[in-house]
Amino acid sequence: MKVMVVDDEKDIQFLFTQKFRKEIRQGAINFSFAFSGQEALEALKEENFQYLFLILADINMLGMSGLELLKIIKECYPNVKVFITTAYGDEYNYKTAMQYGADDYIYKPIEFENLKKKILEL
Repeated sequence: MKVMVVDDEKDIQFLFTQKFRKEIRQGAINFSFAFSGQEALEALKEENFQYLFLILADINMLGMSGLELLKIIKECYPNVKVFITTAYGDEYNYKTAMQYGADDYIYKPIEFENLKKKILEL
């Protein structure tokens, strides 16, 4: 399963590769990383991302927000699932994410065992 993590904090790549090392080694999950909404959209246009299944997008990023990215993805790539991640328990952002079609809304710090379960059940 192809999963893209979109977050402007670059240390997220190390964290995800450590927390999912077993699933990566077994070939159950193939991660890619984008460090801005714009970078994620550019990657989606590439042919090798046509089989992307899930995007995990942080709400608060420099430039394009995760909510803006979510709206574009759901309009242009309706089959791609999107989980929004955030460190803030903001009711407005939650409602907006759900209105834009988010498939899940995950609070940081991420509970990785719970996230693994959600991803592998898709």
